[in-house]
Amino acid sequence: MELFFSYIGLGVIAGFVAGLLGVGGGLIIVPVLILIFQVNDFSPEVIVHMAIGTSLATIIFTSFSSIYAHHYRHKAVRWDIVKQLTPGIIVGALFGAVIADFISAKILQQFFGFFELFVAVQMALNIKAHAARTLPGNAGTLTAGSGIGMISSIVGIGGGTLTVPFLVWCNVKMQHAVATSSACGLPIAVAGCVGFIITGWNETGLPEDTVGYVYWPAFLIIVISSMLLAPFGAWLAHRLPAAKLKRFFSLALFVLGIKMLLS
Repeated sequence: MELFFSYIGLGVIAGFVAGLLGVGGGLIIVPVLILIFQVNDFSPEVIVHMAIGTSLATIIFTSFSSIYAHHYRHKAVRWDIVKQLTPGIIVGALFGAVIADFISAKILQQFFGFFELFVAVQMALNIKAHAARTLPGNAGTLTAGSGIGMISSIVGIGGGTLTVPFLVWCNVKMQHAVATSSACGLPIAVAGCVGFIITGWNETGLPEDTVGYVYWPAFLIIVISSMLLAPFGAWLAHRLPAAKLKRFFSLALFVLGIKMLLS
């Protein structure tokens, strides 16, 4: 029962933050799941991989609501770019899951901690990419998509913190970059989740109710509670100062990143 309420609370926070700031929930879900798994004495050798695999599984469903909002309400998704990036994203996300499987839980957790600190500093200082070129050709988008998919899969996120700066750098308008990034989050999540299921299929030390590295009780509760709260977060986002919200969130990411490095 204690686990049940922990997952509800995590889903509520992730959904609220996603709706409030338009960021993926993976940056919140992964570190908090790691802490919950630690408290409940799951095997330390698999908890980080479980947190990442479970996070990617939840993003599959939350990305659908994001795509709906950006495409059907605002018509802002550049599907031509999604089509160009998707092959590389799928290859990169699958490869990222394989790489993660060869990395120890401790090193993987530290990598996530450093990545979270990077995002926290970027958000706190409001660092943004500037248009400097046009979109590359097929080879370039394959390379970029592979890099975005690989890193996103390794840390269990939808890739917005990587895709948006890349698209803005390639002279895509910010509104289209954010919307297109939300659509790219779906192949990242699907390929990454499949990769973590396959690589964790025969892993020993996993608790019951897991398929590969995906822990289904946490997945189901987080998906339901986060999707219920995301609309409220989006409603509140129009009534609170965006700059202060981003600074507060960056502070939360900074604290979680330090916790991951020291835990």
